[in-house]
Amino acid sequence: MEIPCSEDYDSHKRFAGCTPRKCGRGVTDAVITREEAERIRRIAERGLSLGGSDGGASILDLHSGALSLGKHFVNLYRYFGDKIQDIFTEEDFALYRDVRQRIQQRIAQVFGISPSAMYLTKPTFFSRMNSTGAKTAHDEYWHPHVDKVTYGSFDYTSLLYLSDYSKDFGGGRFVFMDADSNKTVEPRAGRVSFFTSGSENLHRVEKVQWGTRFAVTISFSCDPAHGIADPLLG
Repeated sequence: MEIPCSEDYDSHKRFAGCTPRKCGRGVTDAVITREEAERIRRIAERGLSLGGSDGGASILDLHSGALSLGKHFVNLYRYFGDKIQDIFTEEDFALYRDVRQRIQQRIAQVFGISPSAMYLTKPTFFSRMNSTGAKTAHDEYWHPHVDKVTYGSFDYTSLLYLSDYSKDFGGGRFVFMDADSNKTVEPRAGRVSFFTSGSENLHRVEKVQWGTRFAVTISFSCDPAHGIADPLLG
């Protein structure tokens, strides 16, 4: 679905052949298989089992090592050291990288840019949401927001869903808040939602009412200065 670009990109340096000139959003079930999504979810479950927020939203960032723990965050790699080798495998990180590349290629194809002009950027992270009440502001994931306003580096945002709406959890749908009406995405394992990151895609996530919702947010910048590498084991 193509929509006019907001002015958010004007206040940042433009990168020819990447900075959105055609804006919009898409949903596809044809890039990542359900089986791959379940394997990715197991990576998230193993990592998040080491910590977890006291509230309803926990994150795991394999790039920076950030892991929710109680009301705070710890660095997974520093906190657990060599034990990380017992939790994740090289195959886990290879799958994560492969999935990231395929999503990047699909976004580039849809928006008519070269995948090599896009850079993975931070934060890129797993999220686990349940119906536990918020204990800190980090747990309040349901507020409407614009990614480009929150994170200036973002130009393209994607979400890979790792669990199924109405089977694994209730609530927790992704809502694009348009002027005329809301457009709602129902998560299912393997479904990818992707969009340009400006105000043309104001959005929120409904509160999870029951069960557990897993997803991974994979974000891209046109600015090589904001690029990050794929995570490496050890």
